[in-house]
Amino acid sequence: MINLRPVDMADIDSLYAISLATGDAGGDASSLYRDGRMIGHIYSAPYAHFCAESSFVAEDGRDVVGYIVGALNTRAYEERLERDWWPQLRQAYREPSGERSAWDADQQRSFMIHHPRRTPEAIIDAFPAHIHMNLLPRTQGLGVGTALLDLWLSTARSAKVRAVHLGASIANEAAVRFWQSRGFSPLQLLPSIPSGTTVWLGRSI
Repeated sequence: MINLRPVDMADIDSLYAISLATGDAGGDASSLYRDGRMIGHIYSAPYAHFCAESSFVAEDGRDVVGYIVGALNTRAYEERLERDWWPQLRQAYREPSGERSAWDADQQRSFMIHHPRRTPEAIIDAFPAHIHMNLLPRTQGLGVGTALLDLWLSTARSAKVRAVHLGASIANEAAVRFWQSRGFSPLQLLPSIPSGTTVWLGRSI
């Protein structure tokens, strides 16, 4: 039986582990990283610290097997990270140098810590909240993702949030299909906004 509940600080190691286990376009990224916490530093752990009111986990009686984390106000969250999260990590991880095409996965994430990507204003204006969700493979396809999303959307509605966005890897076709089946639509971005390997999707709440 799957239980959904708010995240707490005891879940931090699980957030890091799930981020790594799903960090290669939905697959296991553990072979790509020397430091297995790199992905979680960016995409999951800070939400437990700063957005616990809008972050939830799924547990199966043994372990935490999935999470949905998000910020109800993306710009305020990014400002909080710049003030209270990135500085300590910048002390721990050196900014990479040299030819970017030669960087390994750890160096690429280190660069993101020193130069975090700011969500384009055009996206935030229309879709002010954002989410990340990941599930371990053994729970995928069982309705856990839908249940987590429904819980998150209910929380956002109660907070009077009107719309939410997310970024999905182009390579993770299953994730893109999931989000579109749950009412998320690809966003038509301005030519000045780079998409790279990310598909931006959004929906009203």
